[in-house]
Amino acid sequence: MTDTPSRSHGRKAIRPTLKPRELMTPTPDLAGVWKAKIITLFPAAFPGVLGESLTGKALQEGLWQLETTDLREFGVGKHRNVDDTPAGGGAGMVLRADVLGEAIEHAMADTRGNWPLVYLTPRGRPMNQQMMHNFAQCDGITLLCGRFEGVDERVLEHYGIQEVSLGDFVMTGGELAAQALIDATVRLIPGVLGNHASTEEESFSSGLLEHPQYTRPAEWKGREIPDVLMSGHHGKIADWRHGMSEEITKARRPDLWEAYIRSKDSGKP
Repeated sequence: MTDTPSRSHGRKAIRPTLKPRELMTPTPDLAGVWKAKIITLFPAAFPGVLGESLTGKALQEGLWQLETTDLREFGVGKHRNVDDTPAGGGAGMVLRADVLGEAIEHAMADTRGNWPLVYLTPRGRPMNQQMMHNFAQCDGITLLCGRFEGVDERVLEHYGIQEVSLGDFVMTGGELAAQALIDATVRLIPGVLGNHASTEEESFSSGLLEHPQYTRPAEWKGREIPDVLMSGHHGKIADWRHGMSEEITKARRPDLWEAYIRSKDSGKP
């Protein structure tokens, strides 16, 4: 991550800490800026793709912040062990409650306001656009990236951790899911995309999948852009796009289509 531009330095938040300097994020805190805190065994995996394109530019400009907590630093014993065998037997290893507890309390020590603590796991609530809107309205978020066979259940119970899933499949860890969640949330922060209207017109914002998009050239391999899009008639273009969104949603996502119909019948937007 690059240094925060000097114009943002007036928002620095200063706080004392007993944590060794080399274990801290090198970027100064910016007061009032949405921050993602990541508890992970692989802090070098961040920012990853989040450091590219619009999210990366917004990160450099101080529109949001990223901070990693290396779970290994809280490991026990000579080898800083973070896991142990499952109680009751079974394959794999489970992240220890004592290790996770210390890491979580360190990461959450300076948080204020509405700041959810989330564990990325296949058994959690599936991510959706409304969830991302909710997270974007928070002051920040702390994400726990699991590994191995998961985490000690007592940790989830003690800290009231929300469980969130990227989808109905199993990955080797939560880092990629955490990056997906952050990307989908950060782009909703004012100023990140630059054009607020783009977030209102894209997939899921109206409960429907997005309509087809076209650009130059007007004809490609015998395929032409639909005439209505070249007509300049904004009302007809809007109607065509809405109709295509309905058609695509009905064909590809009957679950979303049913929810959309229910919302129309109930009179809700």
